Amino acid sequence: MPAHSHSHGPDEDDVPAAPAVVARRRQAVRLMLMLLVPIGVATLVGLVLLWPGSGPSPAQRAADSFFPPGTTYPTATVLDLTTFDCSTSVGEEPLLCATALVQISTGVSAGDDVNVELTADIVSSGIEPGDGLVLSRDPGTTTGQVSYAFQDYERNAPIILLTVVFALVVGLVARWRGLKSLIGLVFAFLVLGVFVLPALLAGESPILVSLVGSSAIMFVALYLAHGFSARTTTALLGTLFGLALVAVLGALAVATARLTGLTSEETVQLQTYDPTLSFSGLVLAGIVVAGLGVLNDVTITQAASVWQLHEVSPELSSRQLFARGMQIGRDHIASTVYTIAFAYAGTTLPLLLLFEIYQRPFWTTLTSSQVAEPLLSALVGSIALVLATPVTTAVGAFFAKAADGSAPAPPRPPSPDAPRPARRSAVGDAYRDPTRTPTTRRSDL
Repeated sequence: MPAHSHSHGPDEDDVPAAPAVVARRRQAVRLMLMLLVPIGVATLVGLVLLWPGSGPSPAQRAADSFFPPGTTYPTATVLDLTTFDCSTSVGEEPLLCATALVQISTGVSAGDDVNVELTADIVSSGIEPGDGLVLSRDPGTTTGQVSYAFQDYERNAPIILLTVVFALVVGLVARWRGLKSLIGLVFAFLVLGVFVLPALLAGESPILVSLVGSSAIMFVALYLAHGFSARTTTALLGTLFGLALVAVLGALAVATARLTGLTSEETVQLQTYDPTLSFSGLVLAGIVVAGLGVLNDVTITQAASVWQLHEVSPELSSRQLFARGMQIGRDHIASTVYTIAFAYAGTTLPLLLLFEIYQRPFWTTLTSSQVAEPLLSALVGSIALVLATPVTTAVGAFFAKAADGSAPAPPRPPSPDAPRPARRSAVGDAYRDPTRTPTTRRSDL
């Protein structure tokens, strides 16, 4: 069995291909487009029908009422700190709060020095003079007095720096293809921010919104990063199958496990803004969106493997192509299962620590709503990933051999053993006397 690798194989454009190979690739794409075009049209129709309106959603209108009108969020720099004991009872471990003198950096009050109260947890985090903060500014529309409050730390510099480093590393290592993948990533977040999230807040069907949005992302991101080719088209078919499978399995998991979606502080806060939202549907939408990246990785690898095998050994049958492609796929599945499991453990580490502290039976902890929701999400995504591997391999093997049978046969080059016709001069043939005895040439002597 070949060693596993996450490499997606050489690009079809990186290695010059023979005319016969190019003809087979093009014919395979034509055949696969018979399936993809209807799916693409359905995706466009879904975008039009589900596109959210321009007005604010009920949740957005409710959230606006929770904050004073005209609230802004300027940045500021800490100039000085004055700490004081804010313990609430005698004998309690001392708690230090602070009054921070800060200078406003942005907004209508830029340059002003104001005092901001800091709670004990903020002081214990190690705040110091020179730190950047994000404040909330109440213009005092109702009270007549402007007030400021701590909102968060300002993190512009590290986020921008790491983003630039990430883009440079991707560009230097993956070159133009890596940069195109970053453009696809930007497009994906635009779809999420402009279509998926507003449509969910508008009360549209979470499963339809997530499927349509994810399909639109995959159509653009895959072709943008990997080019329009037989390999990419094969991967796209496998990815779309995986997304549909995630939606079906996710709907069954949410219904049978009775996942309410109200397992975090954020969802509880969202419920106060709009209790009519389908929070179990939001769980399902999250499962679909979470499956995008890992499905893309597996399907593009399998598609590249099948097409490379076919072009190296075109005599292999579709059954043989599938069997050899699955040898690579099984290694990929084994490693990706670890990836999903450790990613789940890492993102839920604080929750796992809490359950480690609680004296609960293990199975009670495992089946609680806080653990079951992300656990079932990971299981559904893993099942879809595993099943998308043989489906993508089968699609590649089928269309590769189908293209062999339907592509026009290229002209065969002459065999090197075939006798070559004698080179004759037309002028000499026209004036040569057949009865004339050939003269002896000087070179024959």
